[in-house]
Amino acid sequence: MAFTNNVMIVRHKLLANLVALWKENQLIEKIDRIPLEFSPRRSQPVGRCCIHKERAVTKYKLLPLLGWDMDDETDELTPLSEYARKAVERRGKIKQNILCVIDEACSSCVQVNYEVSNLCRGCVARSCYMNCPKGAVHFDKKTGQAHIDHDTCISCGLCHKSCPYHAIVYIPVPCEEACPVKAISKTEHNVEHIDESKCIYCGKCLNACPFGAIFEISQVFDVLEAIRRGEEVVAIPAPSILGQFKATIDQVYGALKQIGFKDVIEVAEGAMHTTSNEGKELLEKLAEGQKFMTTSCCPSYIELVNKHIPDMKKYVSSTGSPMYYAARIAKEKYPNAKVVFIGPCIAKRKEADRDECVDYVMTFEELHPIFQGLGIELEQTNPYKVSYESVCEAHGFAQAGGVAGAVKAYLGPKADGIKMLQFSDFNKKNIGVLRAYAKTGKVDAQFIEMMACEGGCVTGPSAYNDPLNGKRQLNQDLLKRTLKYENSDEMYKEE
Repeated sequence: MAFTNNVMIVRHKLLANLVALWKENQLIEKIDRIPLEFSPRRSQPVGRCCIHKERAVTKYKLLPLLGWDMDDETDELTPLSEYARKAVERRGKIKQNILCVIDEACSSCVQVNYEVSNLCRGCVARSCYMNCPKGAVHFDKKTGQAHIDHDTCISCGLCHKSCPYHAIVYIPVPCEEACPVKAISKTEHNVEHIDESKCIYCGKCLNACPFGAIFEISQVFDVLEAIRRGEEVVAIPAPSILGQFKATIDQVYGALKQIGFKDVIEVAEGAMHTTSNEGKELLEKLAEGQKFMTTSCCPSYIELVNKHIPDMKKYVSSTGSPMYYAARIAKEKYPNAKVVFIGPCIAKRKEADRDECVDYVMTFEELHPIFQGLGIELEQTNPYKVSYESVCEAHGFAQAGGVAGAVKAYLGPKADGIKMLQFSDFNKKNIGVLRAYAKTGKVDAQFIEMMACEGGCVTGPSAYNDPLNGKRQLNQDLLKRTLKYENSDEMYKEE
């Protein structure tokens, strides 16, 4: 992976270490030494005050990797080994919250978003002082320059707007700035809190935090333990897996088999059901007089509609996502199996909570440390070919424009005259546009593809490959696939 920052490297190393210990049946016995090994005595702390702070941060970062969060610590003296023991003994008790903030790591961002720079001229107008509702602006008696009392300031920004010299600067908190729905804010202890009643699980905060304080609550050890117990566990990887690893897709699937998965069923197979159902539904809705219809396969979009744009609900397709259909294919083939979705998406964890056919969710970012911790070399694995070949367009769901393209290809001439719009990257501006669509019902299109991630799922927050290489690798694979709706038999048309 082309790691974009050290936060990703740390996450990767920690999980790989845990998996390696699990493989050797040493997880409980040796996990307490990991913080010491990451920050040995007399080592130089990286961005912290001392190695003791580094060790504390490492300890708490291990909790979500084991499937716990900060609220599970009721006694600071409880060692990591106890949490590891509970993790391997856990049976189906998955936490409902998707993300957590490591409070020990979330301690360095600014408490107040505004600061006076040295551009302040100590002017007579004192607009900053006159407009401050809390009297938080004071002046140096010698220079006349302003300064802000951070204990009083409420970050309203009025001083920033009123300064004629633009001497007061806005300092963003990265995770708050990245969140498009204002689901993150500070507590009274100056630690960020994620409000899950607002969160759409787009994952933008996860990689925006420069201190690595935001983690997904992992289900890796629930999956590994189920395999170790001898249960049937089936992997259903998302189409975007084609753009993740430097190996053939058959080698990647062979590596999944080497982990211990009973079978691999591509979510692309489920995408064919989504395509056919959504295509038919689109024609029906338009025939009934509905102005437009949006796709329904992005779980982050569904969260956005349910929590923030309820007026859009009537326009959302009722068709299930590719994961929904793939999980049912897996359950039909293996009724007693545990089904594990593997993809680049955080929001899929929330969708899985509502789907009785999906037991666990893992991400591509978690998958590579598992390979590494178990000593699996992708280039040396025995290739495994899935039993069902899906059309190229189904694999194209992985990128922006792929869902609309698949529906158009499936409908063929029936799609003539239907204008399709591609909508990706849920930022504040784009969400404002969606609110307008929902309120007015006016869109210059009849079918709108919705994807939370810029570029589509292949650039998701928990992808393993970097976005540029991921998209390039995905498209190279798609170019090699010859089975398409236009040249497939009627069996594929009726999926």
